[in-house]
Amino acid sequence: MAEPKKKLSKTRTRSRRHQIKLNVVGIVYCEQCHEPKQRHHICKNCGTYRGKKIVDSKESIPKPVEPETK
Repeated sequence: MAEPKKKLSKTRTRSRRHQIKLNVVGIVYCEQCHEPKQRHHICKNCGTYRGKKIVDSKESIPKPVEPETK
């Protein structure tokens, strides 16, 4: 494999890695019930998306599957 001829400086390494970060999740308020929800997702409280009723109740919204721990 190819090896670098010189050691990379801390500045060059850090300037490349400064783009790697966590992004803040966009939170908006539902138009119907005014509860906070994630952008571009169905409201978990009332089941609407962009002013239209998508699901009947909050029990019918699928929940994410949690991995089993041993």
